[in-house]
Amino acid sequence: MKLLTKFNLILLVLFGTGGLIISQVIHSFLISNARREVLQEAGLMMASAKSVRDYTSSDIGPLLQERTIYKRKFLAETVPFFAATTTFNDLRQEYPDYTYREATLNPTNLEDRAADWEGDVIAYLRDHPKEKQVTGERETAIGRSLYVALPITVEPPCLECHSRPGVAPPALISTYGSSNGFGWVLGDIVGAQIVSVPMSLPLQRANQAFHLLLAYLLATLVATIVILDAAVYFIVIRPLKLVSEAADRVSKGETNLPTLPVKGGDEIAALTASFNRMQVSLAKAFKLLG
Repeated sequence: MKLLTKFNLILLVLFGTGGLIISQVIHSFLISNARREVLQEAGLMMASAKSVRDYTSSDIGPLLQERTIYKRKFLAETVPFFAATTTFNDLRQEYPDYTYREATLNPTNLEDRAADWEGDVIAYLRDHPKEKQVTGERETAIGRSLYVALPITVEPPCLECHSRPGVAPPALISTYGSSNGFGWVLGDIVGAQIVSVPMSLPLQRANQAFHLLLAYLLATLVATIVILDAAVYFIVIRPLKLVSEAADRVSKGETNLPTLPVKGGDEIAALTASFNRMQVSLAKAFKLLG
């Protein structure tokens, strides 16, 4: 096996091992960064929904409840959940794959009943009351999505509508009936605010960046090997080849060969100079013997 071939094999092993390690680290970083990006989006949307809820609870709800019409007809606009969900649904006109739910196990409006996976999230929050936020991933029809969930805990204002049918506003009973949404207990976790954000686009961008990086690494590897091969050939292999050819001619009896050029002060130059001295010494020895 030639010296240049051995050198290339060593380079391929070193670059291949290093490239594999680097690519795995970078891929993990890009995926983690994509997840952080999605998590940040979900956090912003959750904060937006919470702001709408708080504003409705502190300003809009009391204002509407003072009006006489509220006593005759239940106004959903007084419910913070309704305001947050309606606002988010407007946002979904541009971002249809984003969802916001305030899912409960025993809702007044059956449309708000928790799905199976939402029920699992609520159960987890109930079993871990000290955790104020839960994040996770799940497969959906549009691909993988990340969700952020906050517990819905029963507070005193909630009991005005959800303790017993007898104390609930008559307008609410006439609208939704008295079968659902009651029996809530102060301090219990009865549901969860859940924001779901698709991960397909950030993951796609991360994978594209990873593939582009691999292409750059491969191009760098090829360019480096070509440049190093050229350097090794002209600095090491070519001078050694000249010395080897000259030594072969001397071994066949040629004694009047011109001296080889010595360039620089490295080991190859020292070897060439030593060969020239040996060749001169051999020539003198042959003359003495002749």
